[in-house]
Amino acid sequence: MSTIQRNPVMTLGALSLMVVGMASCGGDPNSPGVEYMPDMYRSPAVEAYVDYGQDPYYFTEDSARVQRERPSAKLPPAGTIAFADDQSKAAFNMPYPYANDNDGYEAAGLGLHSPIAMTEATVEQGKELYARFCDHCHGDKGDGDGPVVNNGGHPPPGAYSGALKDLPEGKIFHVITYGKGMMGSHASQLNKEERWLVVQYVKYLQNGGKMTREGTGTAVAATPTPAAN
Repeated sequence: MSTIQRNPVMTLGALSLMVVGMASCGGDPNSPGVEYMPDMYRSPAVEAYVDYGQDPYYFTEDSARVQRERPSAKLPPAGTIAFADDQSKAAFNMPYPYANDNDGYEAAGLGLHSPIAMTEATVEQGKELYARFCDHCHGDKGDGDGPVVNNGGHPPPGAYSGALKDLPEGKIFHVITYGKGMMGSHASQLNKEERWLVVQYVKYLQNGGKMTREGTGTAVAATPTPAAN
């Protein structure tokens, strides 16, 4: 008796697998075919820098046509300004007016001031951002003794209590935006509001750990005094 006759179940199973395998093959070379438990390999979540309108594999042709009419991972048209629902944050969407050169650096030092009122809360926010993006070079106290300097043999940045003590807030913001010397731009890591919060903490360090009144938008908030009983 042949093996096929003795094992009809195995034969049927093998034929079924062959049929399923052939059915999973499609004419689209980019298609994975039929998948068993893909476990969200092709996540429905929107992914950055993917133009879904150009990839009908994720949609039907009709929905892909609709997607092609929507902007996806594109720079805004030149001269346009992002919309802000919160009027108090509208200033952060305005184009930065100072050029990345020495004239722009000096002009920022004279004319650029923080639009955020300095309070204990904003200084604390700035401290958190500073610890995340600045501490590794400038040190937790702004003395230029961060671990990158100590362990990597790189030249230390100026100390906020020394060479950089009198650096105005406009120049600090300008340097965070464009970078200067060994320091690269942090504009991609920090939006404008976050940059100003970091500036506030730097001013706090420059002032010996005390609040400062520098800037047209920086009104120091006094610590409330407990009411007498």
